[in-house]
Amino acid sequence: MITSPEIGQLAAALALAQGEMDGAKKAAVNPFFNHKYADLASVKDAIRVPFATHGLSVVQFPQTTFQGEPAAFEWTAKRSGEVRYGVRVFTVVSVVTRLLHTSGQWIEDSVSAMLPNGDPQAVGSAITYLRRYALQAVAGIAAEDDDAEATTSAPPAAVAVQGPIAHPSGYLPWLDGLHAVAATGTAALQDAWKIAAPDYRRHLTATAPEKWETLKAIAARMVKAS
Repeated sequence: MITSPEIGQLAAALALAQGEMDGAKKAAVNPFFNHKYADLASVKDAIRVPFATHGLSVVQFPQTTFQGEPAAFEWTAKRSGEVRYGVRVFTVVSVVTRLLHTSGQWIEDSVSAMLPNGDPQAVGSAITYLRRYALQAVAGIAAEDDDAEATTSAPPAAVAVQGPIAHPSGYLPWLDGLHAVAATGTAALQDAWKIAAPDYRRHLTATAPEKWETLKAIAARMVKAS
């Protein structure tokens, strides 16, 4: 995170605004799980009046960069059975979020996700996902139900834990990015898994295997819907 030299006035205004905020309404529905969640529009609605009242505003800038060399690939269309050809290259999607105050003070940070290709629909989905979570974080709105965390099975039995789980450095942003990738389908999720750091993969399957199963289920449902 980076900030302006002084953030005292911004911090005071944000504290007042947060005291007036209600939770984001769960108005959107995930069609694959019949599950309601707070979408980007609901988060913006929750902060609009408190932010305006106390001189706060937010701007977000999506960015995309490419890593590695383009590679040819082919796939079979689910409905027609037609073999299709394309070119893909690993694409890093980032969203920079800056919180501004009328005094000129500001704070800024960014979140990123890596996609296995630069398909416009996948990039658009990732941008929306990252904008929503970044906005929730900067405004201090707690996520009630997460559309990417929904599951159709019963929750696992409680397990005694000795203390908070220590995650590898950079693991949580990677996991957020993996959620965004899952929304684009199984092939994208598999590619993202292959290039992930081995310690991230081991940590996820060892400490939260149900999360990995949920991600695979989301990706599979995306494929069926295409």
